[in-house]
Amino acid sequence: MTPHSNIPPTRFHGPRKLNPKRNPLLSSVFSTDHRIIGIEYLILALIAVVIGTLLSLLMRIHIVWPDWPLPLHGPILPEDYLALVTIHGTIMLFFVLTTAPQAGFGNLILPAQIGARSMAFPGLNAASFWLTALALITLLSSTFAPGGAAISGWTAYPPLSAIPSAGPGQALGMDLWLASIALFAIASTASSINTLTTILRNRCPGMTWERLPLTVWGWFTAALLSIIAFSVLLAAILLLFCDRHAGTSFFLPNGDLVNGVLHQGGNGSPLLWLHLFWFFGHPEVYIAILPGMGLTSMLLANFSHRRVFAYRTMILTTLLIGLLGILLWGHHMFVAGLNPFASSAFSISTMAIALPAAAKVLSWLATTWRSRPSYKTPMLFALGFVSLFITGGLTGPILAQPILDEYLHNTFFVVAHFHLIMAMAGIFGLYAATYYWFPLLTATRSHPGRLLSEPLGHLHFWCTLIGAYAVFLPMHLTGLAGEPRHYAQLTGIPGPGGSLSPAGALLSHTLPLNRFITYAALFLAAAQLLFLLNLARSLYKGTFASSNPWQATTLEWHPTMNPFTPSSASDTSDISVHRMPCHYQSNKVEISFLPQWAPVSFAQDEIQNATDSKPE
Repeated sequence: MTPHSNIPPTRFHGPRKLNPKRNPLLSSVFSTDHRIIGIEYLILALIAVVIGTLLSLLMRIHIVWPDWPLPLHGPILPEDYLALVTIHGTIMLFFVLTTAPQAGFGNLILPAQIGARSMAFPGLNAASFWLTALALITLLSSTFAPGGAAISGWTAYPPLSAIPSAGPGQALGMDLWLASIALFAIASTASSINTLTTILRNRCPGMTWERLPLTVWGWFTAALLSIIAFSVLLAAILLLFCDRHAGTSFFLPNGDLVNGVLHQGGNGSPLLWLHLFWFFGHPEVYIAILPGMGLTSMLLANFSHRRVFAYRTMILTTLLIGLLGILLWGHHMFVAGLNPFASSAFSISTMAIALPAAAKVLSWLATTWRSRPSYKTPMLFALGFVSLFITGGLTGPILAQPILDEYLHNTFFVVAHFHLIMAMAGIFGLYAATYYWFPLLTATRSHPGRLLSEPLGHLHFWCTLIGAYAVFLPMHLTGLAGEPRHYAQLTGIPGPGGSLSPAGALLSHTLPLNRFITYAALFLAAAQLLFLLNLARSLYKGTFASSNPWQATTLEWHPTMNPFTPSSASDTSDISVHRMPCHYQSNKVEISFLPQWAPVSFAQDEIQNATDSKPE
């Protein structure tokens, strides 16, 4: 007898019938079904990450071989390099690290994890996706704009970004960049409102706040941050657009001379943009990584067959990270001339956020301590997330010191820090989610979900982990050596009498290490072909999964939540929650697990065995 047998009947109405006069393809593409929208978000993020990765490779190649001509383009000029930096950073931050975990997997998994049949506002959900897609198209179209793509980086600092005549990439390309981010901000805010409403209103019976999976807490906190942060960013973009075209002076100081043009008018301040932008920019880090933190906690417990250590504390630390993440934007501005007292306050708050982050790490270690984990691919990527989060986080307190940040701020040390803790840890979280939820992603009404290949997954993990450390750990050394960000070339910087300047001689010494970083980046990018191969192969030939292949305890694995539901509507059951997730018992022979929906206890001997549902 299994825990599923005593569940009372459900209110389930079966799949919605399509209008036979409508095109089935169009009905799917423009569907308001949350699963289809989630898959569309993930496809959009996959396209974006491929483009962003190719742009990063062009940057690395140009740094090491600056005379290499780009096919069909010719030599990469300094403004071309800055355009690569801008588009790469914008794509990866907004359209990959924000879109995939929060909107992609949020739509795909969140309703099922709380026992809901859909998102709260299906129409708004679909509109949010199409606004996001339009934002990406607008951003990519700026590449072909007269005058070139935007070159101000993903931060778009004024006064140069506020004056269309400032130089290459500051005219139509900059306008398109601003329009793209404005559209994305509107879409993300609408999507976050949908997420919050769904969690608040659509939870099934018994799903109290302390019984929510930690992934849901990650989505919940990230949605709160998104509404606050993207609203401020949208306002800042509108002000900057007014400075560019309406004659205002929010960010332009009086008497500022840019490209031979003297600005006369209102006395604005570029520092206002920094405050508004980084009030968004630092919470954005946690918008990208909080869902990965929640998933990592659940996966470590799942594959270690343990409860999450200090579950309520983990909920509290998630909320604390979100709260503190709003309060420490000023540590990005230590070199901008802040009041020393303000710098001290932001420095203290930055170090304070290490406390809840360290509590999470301790919980992860305690959850796996002396366990007998199953090293499936999702577990490996969750462990990789922990490793990268710790390694990247160790340099955070260093950059939180104003006196140290003054030297390191504009160097590759910062690039290494945020790529390890945000980009690579975030990507590892996405890979963990993909390998773990792939059966739910591929399940349809006609066939059950499939599993990604474990041998290919293990190879992909190790190549990606080695590649990530090989690329970004050496960047700390080049940053300490003084290599600045945004320099298109490290050689040939002239000095007096035609000789190399001291800066040029210093930077030329970093070239051997930069060559190694470039080779490692090529290896890291090539390793992702293993994932694409695994993905393409498993979509059509992957092993069919059971209804609960990972012995999971959360509601998305409930039989009636699976899109492939063999039983008819009258045979399915109502869903109610009876406990917190991650209830496991193990001994030397077997592992028993108790799903959230099972109305039995371990004492009743009605728990499924580990041998009953292990994936092959």
